[in-house]
Amino acid sequence: MTEPKAKLQALLDLDRVVHEPARLAILTILASAEEVEFRFLEETIGLTRGNLSSHASKLEAAGYLTVKKAFRDRIPVTSYRITAAGQKAIDGYRKALLEGLKKR
Repeated sequence: MTEPKAKLQALLDLDRVVHEPARLAILTILASAEEVEFRFLEETIGLTRGNLSSHASKLEAAGYLTVKKAFRDRIPVTSYRITAAGQKAIDGYRKALLEGLKKR
């Protein structure tokens, strides 16, 4: 495969689970933190609760994050952590994106 074709193929092969902007934002934040609460993600990314929950569920189903549900002063608190597979996915996404966009 020629270099231009390989670069285009790298872009076409991007992980679609990661590529969606809201999920990319979630994984980017999780990759730089040990654990992040739902409310922080909601406020930082600006998604509705339902939208954030839906995207988090898709990332959980892909094995890219884990969910922890707990109580703080009798108030439910949901937290997320990136998994090893999630870290590998975001790292691979960055690498493929940079490779695909690299100039000759």
